[in-house]
Amino acid sequence: MCEEQGSNIKADWMGSLPAALRSYPLSNLAIPGSHDSFSYWVDEKSPVGPDQATAIKRLARISLVKKIMKKWSVTQNLTFKEQLEGGIRYFDLRVSSKPEELGQEIYFIHGLFGIKVWDGLKEINTFLEQHPKEVVFLDFNHFYAMDDSHHFFLISRIRSAFGSKLCSAECVEYVTLQYMWEKKHQVLIFYHYPLYREYAFLWPGYKMPAPWANTTNVHELLQFLETTLEERSRYGTFHVSQAILTPRGRASFKMFDSLYFPFFRNLPMILNWVKAQKPGVRGVNIITSDFVELDDFAATVIALNDLLLEEDETATTS
Repeated sequence: MCEEQGSNIKADWMGSLPAALRSYPLSNLAIPGSHDSFSYWVDEKSPVGPDQATAIKRLARISLVKKIMKKWSVTQNLTFKEQLEGGIRYFDLRVSSKPEELGQEIYFIHGLFGIKVWDGLKEINTFLEQHPKEVVFLDFNHFYAMDDSHHFFLISRIRSAFGSKLCSAECVEYVTLQYMWEKKHQVLIFYHYPLYREYAFLWPGYKMPAPWANTTNVHELLQFLETTLEERSRYGTFHVSQAILTPRGRASFKMFDSLYFPFFRNLPMILNWVKAQKPGVRGVNIITSDFVELDDFAATVIALNDLLLEEDETATTS
């Protein structure tokens, strides 16, 4: 029963924030996110995706190679619904057409193809229907094998899925929970492709910078996160701290490896860094992780917002 109540709290954590924090810009709150959010399922029977180098595509003709690819393509164990129920509110999305397939259907992709984007959007929208005070950030940041006609198709799908829940691009500082609730908006779409200019509900990708450490070394990762946080205040945007380790070269193709084990080994150091952070203009905003169910990552990030509340109370009494 207690576990179920805890899950319900995380499912509605934005709606449960104290009144003092509802007027804070969302860019100043601590928000948990997932990296390669859709990768809980990838199809090893599908062709290798156009996001991969030619050499890997050739190797993947060997069935064993695809099994290895699947191990490092999967960076999440939870579905969209499960991530949302666990408190995740930012989703890192990479999408592609299937070049050999007729039509314009778009799929999630990370080395191998995942589910149809449309199916993922519907799953997210179902959660939002049930939790009208929760807000999600959908960051479409990598596109593969897509011309403008594919983009028009995808954008139409986004509009069909969310309708009036979509928040038009505004000055970042204006967008608070109170603002979103008054407008009955729940979804911010970030679209890293020039067609965003033609749609009011698409936010430009540069409003959601997500600097990438690209390292296997946890100490280098934490130093990188510190450095990029020091720089964020000058831009007036949202900000993603990617608390992820990235295997390179041979590390990606070890027979029995997946990303789970090196991440799990370094998780205590990463979580200690998270716990030491403070949200705000010069602090963290969105923090993303692989395997977000481990050690209750989302709850750790959400708890950082208590520091803003303490600061607000101190300012009121002084």
